[in-house]
Amino acid sequence: MRRLILVLLTLWALPARAEIDIQEVTSPGGISAWLVEEHSIPFLALEIRFKGGASLEAEGKRGAINLMTGLLEEGAGELDARAFAEAAESLAAYYSFDVGDDSLNVSAWFLSENRDQAAALLKLALSEPRFDPEAIERVRTQVISYLRSRETDPDAIAGSTFDALAFPGHPYGSYYGGSIESVSALGRDDILDAYRRTIARDRLYVAAVGDITAEELGVLLDDLLGDLPEAGAPMPERAAYALGAGVTVVDFDTPQSVVQFGHAGIRRDDPDFITAYALNTILGGGNFGSRLMDELRERRGLTYGVRSYLVSTLYGEEILGVFSSSNEKAAEAIGLIRAEWERIAREGVTREELDDAKTYLTGAYPLRFDGNDSIARILAGMQMIGLPASYVRERNDLIRAITLEDANRVAARIYRPEALHFVVVGRPEGVESSE
Repeated sequence: MRRLILVLLTLWALPARAEIDIQEVTSPGGISAWLVEEHSIPFLALEIRFKGGASLEAEGKRGAINLMTGLLEEGAGELDARAFAEAAESLAAYYSFDVGDDSLNVSAWFLSENRDQAAALLKLALSEPRFDPEAIERVRTQVISYLRSRETDPDAIAGSTFDALAFPGHPYGSYYGGSIESVSALGRDDILDAYRRTIARDRLYVAAVGDITAEELGVLLDDLLGDLPEAGAPMPERAAYALGAGVTVVDFDTPQSVVQFGHAGIRRDDPDFITAYALNTILGGGNFGSRLMDELRERRGLTYGVRSYLVSTLYGEEILGVFSSSNEKAAEAIGLIRAEWERIAREGVTREELDDAKTYLTGAYPLRFDGNDSIARILAGMQMIGLPASYVRERNDLIRAITLEDANRVAARIYRPEALHFVVVGRPEGVESSE
């Protein structure tokens, strides 16, 4: 029965366009949500975000919110973990709970005929989680197994090292899943505290897509979320970027060096962000037409892939990149990254490059809206970062409006070759730590 809901997801998707009708709904109890009605298939996708996520961790309890999130579907109310799973299966309902640095995310998919019962089961998970001792130990074991695997993963080591250098003393400076030591030391009281810190109405964002009216959604939201605590833990302070230019080498016995690089970035609400986004597509957006991919892979064969990206989280921002190269070629690749960073800052981009980036970005955007679950995730995320509902219609026009003069002004502003820091995990020849 539960497989039916997954089949429905593959059978129905909104047309590949961003012209969707978003209704801004407020429930009788005052809960706000965005809704896209689609009644052609009796199915609803619901996306719930609790702002703050793992950044709300109590001091010395790193990993508690991640562990707590993993326990939300491990029993609730009178249902233990097995009974909860069987109830979800019988309703053909799907629930997913995950957490990151900025939010705790809940995804729910269910059929219209079972909507009330499926929402009631989700309410139990959010309002009356059991946190049974046996479930805690089972999920703790899974988390620790993953943490142990990260200790030998050069990509994870590079990311964790860069974060610790860039954001010391802030939650962004450590992995949200915690360490083996911190997670091993967590007790049930720590998990209860993590729950109280995170799940509350004052940090709530909701999107619904599918077979439901605005009036029906309002009733559902009050039933589902109306009894949650009014407030959780205070939001964290903004993260001060602390990493200067240089190189940090982490010795790791591997023939391939993993390199993460970058510097401070640009806020999502900055007027130049859209232009910066287009510039990143040109420089290292991950496609084969980008400058970094052309220089490092196509022309010189130094890597299988290289990409750069804008990181604009709620409390900090970076421009980052990552690639892997053989230890013998890592130094050459790092030199080319510096050269391309300097070139785009000094010379900007060409009109042809900008036009190609516009064509790619405007063409790819509607493809994100390929199903009700995808749309619900996008809309919840938009709300949390403060974008208006009209952004879905306006975004491609904003891309098309970027002028070459704007692009080159922003390139000179945001790309700082003199500030680049490289974290290299491996045994790169000719590369040494600068500190």
